Amino acid sequence: MKLQRTTRLVALLAAGSLALTACSDDDQDTATDSAGTPSEGSTSELSGTLAGAGSSAQGAAMEGWIAGFQSANEGVTINYDPVGSGGGREQFLAGGTDFGGSDAALDEEELALAEERCGEGGLIEVPLYISPIAVAFNLPGVESLNLSPAVIAGIFKQEISQWNAPEIAADNPDAELPDLAITPVNRSDESGTTENFVEYLAAVAPDVWDFEVSGDWPVPGGEAGQGTSGVIQATTAAEGAITYADASQVGELGVAAVGVGEEFVEYSPEAAAAVVANSPQVEGGPEGSLALEIARDTTESGNYPIVLVSYQLACKTYEDETQGELVKAFLEYVASEDGQAASQESAGSAPISDELRTDVIAQLEQIGA
Repeated sequence: MKLQRTTRLVALLAAGSLALTACSDDDQDTATDSAGTPSEGSTSELSGTLAGAGSSAQGAAMEGWIAGFQSANEGVTINYDPVGSGGGREQFLAGGTDFGGSDAALDEEELALAEERCGEGGLIEVPLYISPIAVAFNLPGVESLNLSPAVIAGIFKQEISQWNAPEIAADNPDAELPDLAITPVNRSDESGTTENFVEYLAAVAPDVWDFEVSGDWPVPGGEAGQGTSGVIQATTAAEGAITYADASQVGELGVAAVGVGEEFVEYSPEAAAAVVANSPQVEGGPEGSLALEIARDTTESGNYPIVLVSYQLACKTYEDETQGELVKAFLEYVASEDGQAASQESAGSAPISDELRTDVIAQLEQIGA
């Protein structure tokens, strides 16, 4: 798979980041194991502050991760700015953060920048957040719809413009579809969620979706929102609107089951995990990268192919060894069963498999080694 993206590396502004912090309610002394989880007997020796930025889709999961890690390591403060996947990559590659959250693997240009940022030690790029991307809509009286790949592509390309269009009716013969205009809502910022979504459209409906895959929305017109919260707010506010967003954030909006093979599959953590389990690693990637080539065009029953696999970015070596130790400990906690459970509870994400966890931990162990 050729990873493509327009990279706009900009000068970092001295803007304050959103601090996602949590305090422990338990005053008893604790220590941490290699995954940052507490054990009885003594106080954790970890202390310091970590700065991260990136994926807004990871926002709810990051709250759970930070709360869990800081409760076990009271001397550590972690700040995460959910500026968006593109902004997170820019900040990390420019050396402005200790780690980054990206909803897409780095492309060739960004990998070159990562080599400059991380030096001879190289980059760590590991998938630690799996979540379905929902096709969510605001249609009074309609909570769910079946939408085939070509129909989804036609809607977001603005070629299917009414909710009672024959293409939508064909997928939903029993639904009462209103004579209402469709308003597609897309991300205004460079977004890994966008890149994952359009990668799906290009794979499953190439005759309709003939745009280059990137994190920038390619279709002019329509409505736009900043970040995941922005598109959800815009869709919620407008009857007839439809968007794509991390499924954990869709709230009361209606959602679509998407065509896969001979069936329509609703999103769920299990269905998202299933397609990831059937997806190979990208060939020819650099050492330290566990980028996956998602099987977007799968026909396997129960697989939901519009899935976001979000990566954590880090360096194997840091000028400040303490920072490296903190990054390693935090990401090992994120990868642990406890960390994945915290994400599942706070964001409804799918836990990574035991096999993938083993591969991730092997990469994280190289930090500071």
